[in-house]
Amino acid sequence: MIIEAAGWFVPAASLSADPRGLHPSITRRSRQLAWRTAMQEIWIDYLNAIDTKALALSNDEILDAVTKALDAQGRGETVIKPRVHLVPESSDKGHFNVLRGYVKPLDYAGVKVVGDFVDNYKQGLPSELAVLNLFDPRTGVPKAIIDATAITDMRTGAVTAIGARHLARKDSKILGHIGARGTSYWNVRLLDHLFDFDEIRVHSRRPESRDAFAARLEKDLGKKIIVTDNWEDCLKGADIMIEASRLPEPTPLFKTAWVKKGAFVVPYGTMSALEFDLTDIMDKVVVDDWGQCGPGRPFGALRRHVDEGKVTAETLHAEIGQIVCGAKSGRESDDETILFWHRGLSTTDVALGAAMVDKAKRMNIGQRLRFA
Repeated sequence: MIIEAAGWFVPAASLSADPRGLHPSITRRSRQLAWRTAMQEIWIDYLNAIDTKALALSNDEILDAVTKALDAQGRGETVIKPRVHLVPESSDKGHFNVLRGYVKPLDYAGVKVVGDFVDNYKQGLPSELAVLNLFDPRTGVPKAIIDATAITDMRTGAVTAIGARHLARKDSKILGHIGARGTSYWNVRLLDHLFDFDEIRVHSRRPESRDAFAARLEKDLGKKIIVTDNWEDCLKGADIMIEASRLPEPTPLFKTAWVKKGAFVVPYGTMSALEFDLTDIMDKVVVDDWGQCGPGRPFGALRRHVDEGKVTAETLHAEIGQIVCGAKSGRESDDETILFWHRGLSTTDVALGAAMVDKAKRMNIGQRLRFA
């Protein structure tokens, strides 16, 4: 006869006279087998790239999800662990980023692994491919596995756009954007959703890349995109200046002299493209998470500025979450020149992944995988 004892299903003959415990002769293997017999089923929601595309998240759905994560961060309701890197060979070829975070109001913890390999286009692949895992923060039970390539692109664009919502001039009409990687599309799309620009300029190192980028934007936004063959024509005098380049090493291609008074500047290339004096003209410097931007971390647009003490925790105006939740001020006058450096927040991955899982359930999209 099989009965349950101490959470395990075991042969009745193996029980001691004391019904509260198991007989000492029960082996470790039998305990493991018994535990597996008693364990409840665990199922994981799985969304692949086809599923995430079918969800067709709207601009506002993306912005709303990421805003919730930033608001929670500002209120101290998140845990953000600094990203770690795995470089298989050398950083100029590519690397993996591992991001970890927890968002209390959403009741999810998450880990994302994203590869960033600059030459993937030669094999017909995007430069960034990612997987997001969502977990129950109280038990560690895995809840979802999501193709996070689109999530990475969307949430990066959303953070750029939300930063602009709070830190750019409301009458901003000219956008200059360097870079044509996956995140670049969502930068431009979501910024234009908020500002409806009169002029959008783009530049990328490879002509075929910048032309294809502009063609996609023209099709989706329904407006003319100006393609430039150099950084100056793209950036100089723009109201909002975005730098998302893919440089093999730090190179000061973004000139401080191109920045007009009152501009909003967002540099987030892995390798810095900035002149060292750029921060000298800024009235405010804002980051996404100082824990990831602070001294001693690898990579980033302001890495030298931080490591050499030009940007410090004391000179920093705020983290963007503090501004979103209302704890710190955003733009306070049209004359302010403001820089926003974001490195990527695991919590925004978690929030957008959670939004996708919720919508997928409503639309009956995706698969359920048996885990245990």
